[in-house]
Amino acid sequence: MERTFVMFKPDCLERGLLGRILSRFEEKGLRLVAMKMLRVTPDLAKQHYAEHVTKPFYPDLEQFITASPVVATVFSGPEVIRVVREMLGATSGLKAASGTIRGDYSASRQMNLVHASDSPESAAREMAIYFKPAEILQWTPSLAGWLQAPSEV
Repeated sequence: MERTFVMFKPDCLERGLLGRILSRFEEKGLRLVAMKMLRVTPDLAKQHYAEHVTKPFYPDLEQFITASPVVATVFSGPEVIRVVREMLGATSGLKAASGTIRGDYSASRQMNLVHASDSPESAAREMAIYFKPAEILQWTPSLAGWLQAPSEV
């Protein structure tokens, strides 16, 4: 099973969309294996967005991500990195297809509700920033056999 990091950003919490969006991942059959609510500090933002720190837009990004709490999560499932990113849609809500999370709930590039890892390497790096290994739980829901055939897992 592949794992991915998903962060529900400040605009998601401020708009009261956490439950609605989280349920879309659960309804898809993705397995929630870690979750915590926290406030991103400027130092944590610099660590998370290390590749953007020197870019001109970074100060606005840091101000946004530290403005309100976030919910950090880890999901697992077959091809979960690709599946989550497709569910989110294009980075800009204005360009995201209807039916995607951003297409349905966002009209902004920055205020796009959810961050998700884009590769196995970034997933591993981001999970390590927000979670200790013991905080990511291995478990099998009793309905797992109804979500994927044994040969698909």
